[in-house]
Amino acid sequence: LYKHPYNGNGNHHKAVKGIVCLAKQKSCRQRWNIRPSEMSINTLNPIRAIVDGMKLTPNPEKPMIALSIGDPTVFGNLPTDDKVLQAMKDAIDSNKYNGYAPSVGYQKSREVVANFYSCTEAPLEAEDVLLTSGCSQAIDLAITVLCNPGDNILVPCPGFSLYKTLAVSLGIQVKLYTLLPEKSWEIDLQHMESLIDDRTTCLIVNNPSNPCGSVYSKEHLQNILSVASKHCVPILADEIYGDMVFPGCTYQSMASLSSDVPILACGGLAKRWLVPGWRLGWILIHDKNQIFGKEIRQGLVKLSQRILGACTIVQGAIESILNDTPQEFYHRTISFLESNSEICFSELSTVPGLTPVMPSGAMYLMVGIEMEHFPEFQNDVQFTERLVTEQSVFCLPATAFEYPNYFRIVVTVPEEMMVEACTRIREFCQRHYRTCSQDSNELDQ
Repeated sequence: LYKHPYNGNGNHHKAVKGIVCLAKQKSCRQRWNIRPSEMSINTLNPIRAIVDGMKLTPNPEKPMIALSIGDPTVFGNLPTDDKVLQAMKDAIDSNKYNGYAPSVGYQKSREVVANFYSCTEAPLEAEDVLLTSGCSQAIDLAITVLCNPGDNILVPCPGFSLYKTLAVSLGIQVKLYTLLPEKSWEIDLQHMESLIDDRTTCLIVNNPSNPCGSVYSKEHLQNILSVASKHCVPILADEIYGDMVFPGCTYQSMASLSSDVPILACGGLAKRWLVPGWRLGWILIHDKNQIFGKEIRQGLVKLSQRILGACTIVQGAIESILNDTPQEFYHRTISFLESNSEICFSELSTVPGLTPVMPSGAMYLMVGIEMEHFPEFQNDVQFTERLVTEQSVFCLPATAFEYPNYFRIVVTVPEEMMVEACTRIREFCQRHYRTCSQDSNELDQ
């Protein structure tokens, strides 16, 4: 006779009961309920938030001139050097760099970067270098390894919007310290120091600066380090524009001046070598007194393992890129940026209602708007929006950098385009500028 396996021992009843329970559990998920994560909800790029809300309809009678994009490759007038391109071609042809690399980068490539940036005052070894997917990932890793939710970081104002985007998404508070346009955008050290409390875990210093184009003196950098040392706050040094400084100015890395403050210096190929799309950046760990210790280094390694790091082809080319690029290439790039900056500053300095601040490096120039003389516009966003509508010139309103009543100009456009843009900005301002007496007369009427 066939004997049912569940007969006689009660197992059949238990099995049926188990199926019913499973059915009940499944019924709880019969209705779709997919929600975005808190991190995604809290992630906001201020530039996108401002620009996406603007009504940008260019004048159809004038070709668009975009002075808003911090990408030196857009107009094709600033190509990278042939040596840089050849290094990439050789790396591809070698067939050595088509696979996965360690998350922190190839050992040889880390050695190359360490040797290139090492100096007597701030020596580096391969273990002090992590290669990343662009400087933006380097900044992300540095903030993430130093800060917990509820901590706060000090960020320049005006400053690169990514700092806030990354921090806020991680539940980290951002405290903005003021830069002083009348002092070529030096830090208001007293204000910066006043923001420090027992939850301050990182001070971000961007030198040379985006969006200001400022380059800090040795003395000013030492004063910043003194504040950080006094309050035992580590520094994230965003030095992606390092060495992109005009003649007469001297760039110094923060680490070369620090005796005790531990520094995570972030940089990359994007700007100096004019290849932002190649996505190779780095973190340089400067820790003379072992204040970071093993934990921060291990934390960075673990965080780097969340993705598989920098492009391997570029890692294979990095030795030749850093060591074989001719000095003439750097000089030519800087000479162009300085010339365009001088043209822009000279032209806009004589425009009533505008106050440009001459940069000393990087790729940007900030222009103040005396809003009281432009009563048609409530703020810099409306001003720049109308500038697009009437003149087809797009400058980024500095509200995107949390510094209203200024706008940022990118000086990488061809010279003739820069001259034309300045001419149109002048026409726009002449049309809308009002003196105080004009305002009162119009009110009386």
